[in-house]
Amino acid sequence: MSKKLSVIMPVYNEAEHIKNILQKVCDVILPDGILMEIVVVNDASSDETAQRVKEFIADNEKCDIRLAEHEVNRGKGAGIRTALQYVTGDYTVIQDGDEELDPNDFVPMLQKMLDENLSVLYGSRFLSHEKRAASHTFYLGNRILALVANILYGQHITDEATCYKMFLTSLLKSIPLECDRFEFCPEVTAKVSRLGYKIQEIPIHYYPRSFEQGKKLRARDGWDAILTLLKYRF
Repeated sequence: MSKKLSVIMPVYNEAEHIKNILQKVCDVILPDGILMEIVVVNDASSDETAQRVKEFIADNEKCDIRLAEHEVNRGKGAGIRTALQYVTGDYTVIQDGDEELDPNDFVPMLQKMLDENLSVLYGSRFLSHEKRAASHTFYLGNRILALVANILYGQHITDEATCYKMFLTSLLKSIPLECDRFEFCPEVTAKVSRLGYKIQEIPIHYYPRSFEQGKKLRARDGWDAILTLLKYRF
C-alpha cells in the first residue's frame, strides 16, 4: 500500500497567494509513488481566502484537498491542531499559505526521512548557500532562537523557526500540543526534544516577503518563542 504525505496549511488572509501555493504543492511529484493530501485550515480570514480555496478545489479535482474553517481567528498553532484531526498520511509537513518556501523541497526532505528512517526533519533556510532573510534583524533573531533551543535541549539545529517541519504523523499526533499562535514551532521543538529525538536538518529554498507584502511575524513573536522554549524546559 502506498505511503502518503499530509500537508497541513493553516492560512489567514492569504487570498493573494493561496491559489498559487496550492498549485505549487499539487504539482510536486513525490518519490516512490508516495501520495499527497492537503488539509487547509482557514483561520477566520477577513478576505477572500476561503472562497479562493473552494474555487481551487472545484477546479482541481485530482488534488486531494480538504478545507476546514475556524469561526474566529485562533492562530497558526490552533490551525495545525485542527488539521491534525483530518490528516491520514504516514508523514506530515507544515506549509504556510504564502510563497516564501518551495514545496519541491518536500521531495529531498521525504527522501531523507525514508532513507534514514527519521521521525522528524527540519528544512533549514540557513544551510542553503543563498542564506536569504527578511531583514538582518530577523536573521539575527532566528539564529539566536536556534542557539537557545540548542543550549536548552541539546540539539544542533540552525533554523528552529522554519515552517518546513516534517514528522512521522504518529509522532506528531502523540504530542500534546497546546499553543495557539506562532509558538507552535518552539513548543513542538521542545516536546520532540524532551522525547529524546535528535532533530536533523536539510537545506531548503527561501524567498522572504516584506511586511508590506503580508509577512505576519513580528519581533514580539521571537520573544514569545524564547519564553516558550524556557517554559517547556523547566
